[in-house]
Amino acid sequence: MNAILPIPQLAVLRRQTDPRLEWLCAQIARNRFLPVPPPELHFIGDGDFRAIGAEFLRHFVRLGGLRPDHKVLEIGCGVGRMALPLTQYLDGSYDGIDIVLDGIRWCAETITQAYPEFRFHHLDVVNGLYNPDGRIEGETATLPFKAGVYDFVILTSVITHLRTADTERYAAEIARVLKPGGRCFLSLFLADTTARAGIAKGTARPPFRDAPDVELLADPEHPNAAVAYDEEFLLGRFAAYGLRPARAVMRGHWSGQREAENFQDLLVLEKGTVP
Repeated sequence: MNAILPIPQLAVLRRQTDPRLEWLCAQIARNRFLPVPPPELHFIGDGDFRAIGAEFLRHFVRLGGLRPDHKVLEIGCGVGRMALPLTQYLDGSYDGIDIVLDGIRWCAETITQAYPEFRFHHLDVVNGLYNPDGRIEGETATLPFKAGVYDFVILTSVITHLRTADTERYAAEIARVLKPGGRCFLSLFLADTTARAGIAKGTARPPFRDAPDVELLADPEHPNAAVAYDEEFLLGRFAAYGLRPARAVMRGHWSGQREAENFQDLLVLEKGTVP
């Protein structure tokens, strides 16, 4: 999977986008009535909260194939940056889960009160960056949802903070909760040949350490801060659970070696219909 969509193809993809989706995303990005969490809860990255959420809604639909009637699960929902735009698109239901309790409380109090079909759950998994005092080890965590019930699972910049054992566990759980033919949308750092060249040259941001390992760390003293995965290895681990790429990877510009419209790589996986 070394495919990349060049800039001309991206322009064609934009022109093929449903104008109703473009209108909706534009409205969400500037809708001052959609709530924004207080500054002390912004633990999920910088940038314009509403605009980033609207941009990812566009990705979910355009690249991932999300439909309004889908039942959605978001792993690592944070403070609702993806959930809020989805309230304006989904007719189906949404479950969000995160390891940071304060974010879940804010989402439940702010989003669920207005949109009861949007539910939020806390999973007290230990993570050196976000939840160091968690009670559950990631490699043994079980999502509190039934098997085969979701059409679409979202993980935006979640794998970027997980070590190999935790990532493998989430891959198994994602496969368990997805319906056959269901899809999983991820934003992450995939180290293919081109990205590794950027890492070696020092153009990658975050500045991952150049190594032949299957996981590359930006800061070994704080390993959960940023993790990139060898692409062949990661796709192989997901494939072991029946999750395979549904389309070419949409490459990001994080390695400094590509022109791209997004920072991280965007990966869409699909659960096979045959075990």
